[in-house]
Amino acid sequence: MHPSARFLTYTLPCSLLLAGSLLAGDLPKKPVKTYTIGQFMKTVRFGGADLSPDEKTVLYSSNQDGIFNLYEVPFAGGTPKQLTHSKTESLYVLGYLPDGRILYSADQGGNELTHIYLREKDGAVTDLTPGPNAKYQYAGLSHDRKSFYYQSNARNKAAFDVFEMDLATMKPRMIYENGGGFFPGDVSPDRRYIALGKTVTTTNSDAYLFNTQTKEVKNLTPHTGEVANSPQEFSPDGAKLLIRTDAGGEFAYVQAYDLKSGKTETLDKASWDIAADYYSYKGRYRVVSVNNDARTELRLIDTRSGQTVAMQGLPAGDVTGVNIGDSEGRMLFFVNSSNAPATLFSYDFAAKKATPLVRGLNPEIDPADLVTGEVIRYKSFDGMEIPALLYKPKDASATNKRPAILSIHGGPGGQTRLNYSPLVQYLVNAGYVVLAVNNRGSSGYGKTFYAADDRKHGDADLRDCVESKKFLAQTGYVVPDKIGIMGGSYGGYMTLAGLTFTPDEFAVGVDIFGVANWLRTLNSMPAWWGPQRDAMFKEIGHPQTDSVALYNKSPLFHTQRIKKPLLVIQGANDPRVLKIESDEIVANVTKNGVPVEYVTFPDEGHGFAKKENEIVAYEAVRKFLDKYLLGTETAQR
Repeated sequence: MHPSARFLTYTLPCSLLLAGSLLAGDLPKKPVKTYTIGQFMKTVRFGGADLSPDEKTVLYSSNQDGIFNLYEVPFAGGTPKQLTHSKTESLYVLGYLPDGRILYSADQGGNELTHIYLREKDGAVTDLTPGPNAKYQYAGLSHDRKSFYYQSNARNKAAFDVFEMDLATMKPRMIYENGGGFFPGDVSPDRRYIALGKTVTTTNSDAYLFNTQTKEVKNLTPHTGEVANSPQEFSPDGAKLLIRTDAGGEFAYVQAYDLKSGKTETLDKASWDIAADYYSYKGRYRVVSVNNDARTELRLIDTRSGQTVAMQGLPAGDVTGVNIGDSEGRMLFFVNSSNAPATLFSYDFAAKKATPLVRGLNPEIDPADLVTGEVIRYKSFDGMEIPALLYKPKDASATNKRPAILSIHGGPGGQTRLNYSPLVQYLVNAGYVVLAVNNRGSSGYGKTFYAADDRKHGDADLRDCVESKKFLAQTGYVVPDKIGIMGGSYGGYMTLAGLTFTPDEFAVGVDIFGVANWLRTLNSMPAWWGPQRDAMFKEIGHPQTDSVALYNKSPLFHTQRIKKPLLVIQGANDPRVLKIESDEIVANVTKNGVPVEYVTFPDEGHGFAKKENEIVAYEAVRKFLDKYLLGTETAQR
């Protein structure tokens, strides 16, 4: 994930609106069947999809065999064919080349140092970017389809240069040497310009244009104050560059910058953030995604008429990953929701027909047993309204009160969305109420809300989580003294901070890849984050000049205050939150005589790449919560 997404972005696969009365609801019409984590984890997850050059075949990556591999399936539907059989590294689709060969990416054991691989039609594989200790990021095919672009920090670990790989010779050439401070973006169709982004702070950035002929770098968005500007992509005719900005308002919208005149005009705007805005290959369609209150609202616009294309026959849910073929007659996308995992669809524009190709849900699970997430809001300690996503077990009522677990997303600056989560559905199926809190500092709710946690981490944002307990108690179906806290990455930090700085508020804590020592973590951020490191220092604190403040907000130095049971889950290869963070927090809390359980994975990084490891981790979460939140007498309900 690109570091502009803000820091430690592992988000628990969680998702979650205000409903009518939240008091005791009707009991389910039929008993809800309970399922194992193994059954929930038979859900198929996807890692991208692409159309073959003749648009008759769909390439995608999924973890259906336990780890991400490459598969093909006919566009019209049929039986998928597995192309790769990796057992150690997850392989993610980049796309087809014009001659039908395939590009994919993979790192080594979760270290995030991705390489780009070429798979020949006979299955032979070549690492096109074999340099050691460097990260290589695919940046798309050229508009004339004679080459592809990629970015590499092999020359300078803190800056990404841009290369063009000629498809005839498979030899790269550098087309932009990054002097530092920029994140490269799209290359114009005529190769004359490269879009660049420059981050000042997490809420202040600019879009630049690099002229490959004159070597001039031009700031397209000079401004005063806190404005976030970022380049998106060039229009297919090469006349304009789309720029995402929140200038003059709370939410991000998209402008079109005319390369010849230098003038800008607003292209797409909504009452929420425009999350993505891009053209199809020839420009007939524009795909606009709006982050509408933790949901993805898709607008597929026919640029000839300016009208939205209506697609019939789709299930309810978010339409994401839209990929329109070069002919602009066929398309791929995914549909998912809080109670239904993603399904891969193909779409024929002429026939106006959508075809489900690969369904994500395990057929052993009855969809009627799954729970739909609801967006709720509550007032925090200072009156700020906090959005959260609520999952209620179907049998929870005033006469059958249930324990609850807060789920805190990664970041800071992430957002829990209404997407399907096997872990959430597993816990709700086991009788736990799950509330995913989008505390202040979360993205998607305006730039004021986004910046409201700056320099207040582990304090104001944590108090938002504590305040959610009042909401849960008021539902009438939650046991007030049986509320725990759980999170991954920054959410793991929030878990540790909750047990440390508010030791009487949460009954248990589950920390997954969480920060324990800000001084070490900020000093050990990967070099390839470049200017994002400086932005993080400004937001959270600098390990040299703000060492006292960072010490005070680091749970590791205050573990004597922890007195509630803790489960820690850690990947040994994590390059963002080093394993020593978790080793030390476990050792220190153990000295308190507090129950501590520790689960480590030697072959994972910052997040899970292997399904078998996820199963082990989530089963450990369930057993831990049953033991210390439910109590052993109700552990096997």
